[in-house]
Amino acid sequence: MAVRAAVLPAIGAPLEITGIELPDPGPGQVRVRLAAAGVCHSDLSLSDGTMRVPVPAVLGHEGAGTVVAVGEGVTHVSPGSPVVLNWAPSCGSCHACALGEVWLCANALNGAADVHARTADGTDLHPGLNVAAFAEETVVAASCALPLPDGVPLVDAALLGCAVLTGYGAVHHAARVRSGETVAVFGVGGVGLATLQAARIAGASRIIAVDVSPGKEELARAAGATDYVLASGTTPREIRGLTGRQGVDVSVECVGRAVSIRAAWESTRRGGRTTVVGIGGKDQQVTFNALELFHWGRTLSGCVYGNSDPSRDVPLLAEHVREGRLDLSTLVTDRITLEDIPAAFENMLAGKGGRAVVVF
Repeated sequence: MAVRAAVLPAIGAPLEITGIELPDPGPGQVRVRLAAAGVCHSDLSLSDGTMRVPVPAVLGHEGAGTVVAVGEGVTHVSPGSPVVLNWAPSCGSCHACALGEVWLCANALNGAADVHARTADGTDLHPGLNVAAFAEETVVAASCALPLPDGVPLVDAALLGCAVLTGYGAVHHAARVRSGETVAVFGVGGVGLATLQAARIAGASRIIAVDVSPGKEELARAAGATDYVLASGTTPREIRGLTGRQGVDVSVECVGRAVSIRAAWESTRRGGRTTVVGIGGKDQQVTFNALELFHWGRTLSGCVYGNSDPSRDVPLLAEHVREGRLDLSTLVTDRITLEDIPAAFENMLAGKGGRAVVVF
């Protein structure tokens, strides 16, 4: 069956919106008609080679939709079931999974090397991060289709698959923010906005949003920020000024650049926690001297997919949505079409907006 999709023909090449031939689901697979797909910075990282995947590929890893067909052996969803796509399904058997650290599963991205579909001329296409959500329909492994709990609008639910899981997990699982603590969030994109909401849910007493753009202040405050700081060389000093000259208990960096990681570190109080969520390139080198590591006693940690277990956390997030604590609609800053994805990439490069969502 032919569907339209956004195809990355080669690393560094522009996306092509074209028709592809999508097969019927085989054993252990599910075919999903997409309702929406979020345009995440990770998709941009795939297209420019920061994150390596086999190409040509159908990009898009943050999506939600309705099951239209299932293959043999699939029992947890059926045609008509609303689902959230999980781009990093854990295998359950590797060392990380045995430790309960499913977000570090060694085999989570094995599916990216599979043949997902073909172009009209027969060229093999891979699923960029397993789920190929930049398409009207997709076929995924059954483990990539999570049942969507009641009470979550299908279009908004697309963001549960990456931005919200990552931001919520960064606060609740990685940094383990406690009620009354102070938090700084560097970068007010989709993940940053989700992180701000998560800090509010955690009961943070002061939530400081940091970004290079003055135009994001309204978005940040709507998500829960109590203060807004324009990123500059004096950002750590400004944050210490807002926190009794101490610095925040927790900094969460959502950009992936050396300068913002360093600023997040310097904005954290002595003995506090700095969590890096942003995905940066190998050229982004961050340095620390041995004395400051000893003196400040801070913890610096990475965070993969929010250190989340999607099968556990998606129902929990749905409960927050139903109870009004989490507003997914405020994270969707632009609703676009499939043809608009290249322009959305340009906006991300320019540091504009929160999260564009492709609505099918």
